[in-house]
Amino acid sequence: MTSKRRKNDTETVGTGKKKDKREETPKISEITEDTDVRDRVKVAWLKKEHLSHGSIELDCRPFPHCVIKNFIRNEGFLENLEKELLDLNFHEKSNDLYKFKQSDDLKKRKEAHIAGLRAVLFERFRLWLSSVFAVELEPVVDVSCAKYEYTDVLLCHDDELEGRRIAFILYLVRPWESSDGGTLDLYSVDGNNQPKDIVKSLVPSWNTLIFFEVSPVSFHQVAEVLSKDKCRLSVSGWFHGRSLERLPRYIEPAAPRSPHLPRDEELLLEWINPIYLDVAYQAQVQEEFEESSEILLKNFLKEDKFEQVNEALKQSEIQWVKRGPPNKRSYRWAEQQGLPPCVSACWELLSSEAFFLLLSNFTGLKLHFMAAGDDTDEEEEEKDEERKSEQEKKPSTPLCRGELRCWGHGDYTLIHDTNVDSMEFALDLLLYFGCEGWQADFGGFTSYIASGEDEELLTVSPESNSVALVYRDKETLKFVKHVNHRSLELERSSPRGTSFYDFSFVYYE
Repeated sequence: MTSKRRKNDTETVGTGKKKDKREETPKISEITEDTDVRDRVKVAWLKKEHLSHGSIELDCRPFPHCVIKNFIRNEGFLENLEKELLDLNFHEKSNDLYKFKQSDDLKKRKEAHIAGLRAVLFERFRLWLSSVFAVELEPVVDVSCAKYEYTDVLLCHDDELEGRRIAFILYLVRPWESSDGGTLDLYSVDGNNQPKDIVKSLVPSWNTLIFFEVSPVSFHQVAEVLSKDKCRLSVSGWFHGRSLERLPRYIEPAAPRSPHLPRDEELLLEWINPIYLDVAYQAQVQEEFEESSEILLKNFLKEDKFEQVNEALKQSEIQWVKRGPPNKRSYRWAEQQGLPPCVSACWELLSSEAFFLLLSNFTGLKLHFMAAGDDTDEEEEEKDEERKSEQEKKPSTPLCRGELRCWGHGDYTLIHDTNVDSMEFALDLLLYFGCEGWQADFGGFTSYIASGEDEELLTVSPESNSVALVYRDKETLKFVKHVNHRSLELERSSPRGTSFYDFSFVYYE
């Protein structure tokens, strides 16, 4: 964007030629120079009271945060800053928690206006914040630039990381409406200090700065950007200082596990594609599975059984319940009680003794006492020993747990370090329904990654009447990618709606 030329943007030098003179030092809001206002903000923050004075507003619901409008007083500086930021190299950032574009750290950038902004943030504004919070803030600040475009999102999190004390965002967005998405959503918390509901949404606006204290309850998100032609540009980061005292991490109760149901192979003959009941084919599946620890079995159910369940999921009055909390997951699920008979019967199939044995034949895992053992190489023997060591702490009877889930726009799961289930060896099963027309760029796929890494080990995409089997160890984590706004395009092209379904089962040796 070309900035407007002002009268004082040029100066004449001795040669008679004109030389560009760019504004390099921004003037920040006069509100930060008023000691009376500063003291009032300090008292209101301490007492958690609302304060509104001129261009500054402090609100303590659901947690204390402050908005300063017209943060930079010289418009010419802002326009040149915007141009410099848009000229940076941006990197695509995408994992379980977010999808957006981010610049490198701005601490060492030499561009005049980026350096000028950095100077006032690191010096004058930092000192003002130190006085308001009565805490010493370090002179070096984390700061980068982010671009959010169509379907970009940053899901619910609290920003807590050792040393982070105050988070800030300076918005450089052109006219923006709440219908464009990209709002900064603030969450209330429940009795366990877990995020509960969005109680306030702040629409980004040009030259507005927002800051809040990083705390165990500072849960927030950047809502998905819904505009196809606007860019949500911002400069954000953290001031560092002595962290607030952390609350004990809330550990969710473990999901109940059950032994298999006493059902014989007649159930398999009724439901499953005959090819998967052929012993020779099962051996072929096992050989492939043991090479890669994963396999996709297409057309798994008999066609008539699949269609019965598929139609029942789409048309029946199943009571879908939203499952959270949003810093861990957001999707709908249904309890087995009250399901249509054919759907309940499918659940029973996946929980049956006969199915446990079938899985043993597919994978070579000991999920049934009749499962055949075979010779393993040294590496497999080491894995077996590690599994046995883990299993000594648990009942020896193979167990499973299952869910019936519905996925639509806005749904996801996140990786979190309090998930005890992810720290065990297990076999994951996903059986999909209602995926006709589903595309990879809608999200909703399941990603497996190694602990501490971002690179995907495996992606499982929704595909109707397909069973995905994935064996994971204690260092393998999984998440379901956020289902984005593109999925709603199916509403125009498919009468079936914009959701798909899966049975998600986990089996333990």
